[in-house]
Amino acid sequence: MARKALINKSNQAQKFKVRKRNRCKLCGRSRAYYRKFQICRCCFRLLASKGEVPGVRKASW
Repeated sequence: MARKALINKSNQAQKFKVRKRNRCKLCGRSRAYYRKFQICRCCFRLLASKGEVPGVRKASW
């Protein structure tokens, strides 16, 4: 989990556009972020295995 101070800091208006960090909407993680779903890979995996992400199916071969 990301520290609340880092989450609040990234939500503030940045002086430069490049400094903006994408964060997971559920847990606040900044790395391994999927833009299409706006969540990190950890949360994505959990939701996908539960079947809560529309259009995503678990691969098995």
